[in-house]
Amino acid sequence: MQNLLIIWTAMIAAVLLGSCQSQTGKANAETSSKPNVLIIVADDLGYSDVAPFGGNISTPALDALSREGIRFSNFHVLPTCSPTRSALLTGNDNHVAGLGVMEETMYPDLSQLQLPGYAGYLSNEVITIPEVLLQNSYHTYMTGKWHLGEGPGHNPHDRGFEETFILGTGGGSHWNDRMALAPPQHMEYTRNGNVVDPPADFYSTKNYTDSMIQFIDRNKKDGKPFFGFLSYTAVHDPLHAPAPYITKYKGRFDMGWDSLWTLRLKNLQQLGVISKDLNKFSKNPSIPQWKTLPKTIQQEFARDMEVYAGMLDYMDSCIGVVIGYLKKEGMYDNTMIVFMSDNGANGANAHGYPGNEDGKYLEAFDNKLESRGLQGSYVEQGAGWAQASSAPFRYFKSFTTEGGIRAPLIVKMPGTMQQAGQWNRSFFHVTDLMPTILELAGVVYPATHKKVALHPLVGKSMAPVLQAKAAGIHNDDGMGWELFEMKAYIQGKWKILRLPKPFGTGEWQMFDLEADPAETTDVSEQHKGLKDSLIVKWNEYAMANALHDHKGHFDSIYRRNYATRGE
Repeated sequence: MQNLLIIWTAMIAAVLLGSCQSQTGKANAETSSKPNVLIIVADDLGYSDVAPFGGNISTPALDALSREGIRFSNFHVLPTCSPTRSALLTGNDNHVAGLGVMEETMYPDLSQLQLPGYAGYLSNEVITIPEVLLQNSYHTYMTGKWHLGEGPGHNPHDRGFEETFILGTGGGSHWNDRMALAPPQHMEYTRNGNVVDPPADFYSTKNYTDSMIQFIDRNKKDGKPFFGFLSYTAVHDPLHAPAPYITKYKGRFDMGWDSLWTLRLKNLQQLGVISKDLNKFSKNPSIPQWKTLPKTIQQEFARDMEVYAGMLDYMDSCIGVVIGYLKKEGMYDNTMIVFMSDNGANGANAHGYPGNEDGKYLEAFDNKLESRGLQGSYVEQGAGWAQASSAPFRYFKSFTTEGGIRAPLIVKMPGTMQQAGQWNRSFFHVTDLMPTILELAGVVYPATHKKVALHPLVGKSMAPVLQAKAAGIHNDDGMGWELFEMKAYIQGKWKILRLPKPFGTGEWQMFDLEADPAETTDVSEQHKGLKDSLIVKWNEYAMANALHDHKGHFDSIYRRNYATRGE
């Protein structure tokens, strides 16, 4: 079991590379005829972490938002950070957007082939939401994690955001010391494309929030609507939180990850998201039972989850500050607010990030029990807690299983919503957000941008659902996934899934997500014809989105890179 856990963490890591307060002016903004839009993205947040989705972590701001908006229980994203962000901002498949591979995990083979879909940065053949809205009298602001390319032409300031304060890379320290995830990586903050140093009292969540409010406040009197992208790096590792927020959760996770998983499952069943009749679930066999761990190890793991909870609690308080600001300035009722996570919870081990294998970089951090989560430490959520955060689904971030690609989504529309406080259980995809926002803003998606023909949107507008005119938008439409040889296709309640060994069979499997959301029982034999038709549709998806021949390429990479690790 332990060897399998080591193999797992190495593979996944190779794929990934005070209270919140803001000072603002008091003048009221003029209400624009067009709505404001604010997208809030949490980084590596598990499906059942926030209270509106069955979590036991305090998130009162999101609780309130869910009561005024709709919770979507069947919302799907991509398995990892930057591919999801590319799909979110462009309304297109991650391969079309240039993120068929993550930049920090670019394989030499792909670099040599120079395939557009695997550039590792945002393509010029897609247009972003802010690029469209900026041309249509919107202010466009971004703060937080970008992760879609760095340098001239690739910064968000070059892709339609007029005001930005961002971290270009995928993550690192949440304090001002800029300690990266691993030695090959770096941390660089930019302001409108120019490198800036974080202040001495910097904490990512606070400063991203403050900057977003400052941007909005600066132009609040000109009557133009705004599009804001508040892209937190919380709760991505390394886990860091202000000390009082860690202390708040002391002892709350001494129960261990097995008990937390059960608690989350029961909460989701009480919410009606998961049927109370379901009693078959798939836990990762490589994760040891909590009761088998030595007491000292339990204490360290429990502390790490306390830090994770503190990070989420603090982020929620900052979301509350933004909402409070919008209400004070008379903007809230005319603002669409979207809250989501970019993928499932992160089960990677810090030692598995490329560059950390020998442990030398990590030796520089102070990970004593009382220091974990404070500046100078480096701890992660780990597979055990990530499994609980993804309850009741299979696996988590990096996988095309439901635990990796199903995420929480809350949407509040301008004004009072007819379905306020309700759940929607229909299938939705992250690419649906761009056409939704454009329709709400009264903007038509262009055919060209800067004399370049644009790839048509693949997402569909959610407006009929948000306006209580329909329950769903995709009906019999299917959606495909691929990242690092993790493949999937969903149509209605049916899903085909192909995971490379040792995480799956290496062959296509088929699941009934309605009866078996945890993907425990392969029903291929009972539905051979349907399975074959879905495989054909996945291949059509691959052709339409310029996917490379992974069978001959990525499989060989997996064999070459991981054969020495026990596969």
